[in-house]
Amino acid sequence: MEHAAPFYDDPTFWVAIAFFVFMGGVLYSKVHMQLAATLDAKAASIKAQLDEALNLRKEAEKFLADYQRKQRDAQKLAETIISDAVHAAESLKTQASKDIAEMIERRERLSKEKLVQAELFAIKEVKIAAVRAAVAASKEVLAASLQGKNGDSIVKDSIGEVGSKLH
Repeated sequence: MEHAAPFYDDPTFWVAIAFFVFMGGVLYSKVHMQLAATLDAKAASIKAQLDEALNLRKEAEKFLADYQRKQRDAQKLAETIISDAVHAAESLKTQASKDIAEMIERRERLSKEKLVQAELFAIKEVKIAAVRAAVAASKEVLAASLQGKNGDSIVKDSIGEVGSKLH
């Protein structure tokens, strides 16, 4: 049989002693409380950051909703402006067509009036030319007929008539 070695020769015994001394030192110096306080502070800091992140997210969602509403309102406004512009353009087109038709009608009427006036002027000029031609022809006929004895008697008779018509 073998003889058993004393317990203090066993390295496991000394490791156990060292472990209990270390744990006693840790408990004596209250490292576990400092460690717990540090962990609690870190947890509180993380919780505060999470709360701040949650608030920022809610705020961002609120801003997103506001901008989406503003975008919808701007889209509606743009559609309204475009619709109004189309209606205004159609109205202007219709009015311009009416104005152009009236202007063309006015110009046609004025052209016809000018044409009628030109015709009347031409007729008047022709009448004047005809009268001048007739007067010239009459003058030549009278001049020819008043030559000689017959002309002297017509002139004397005419002078006599003028005298009686004046008195």
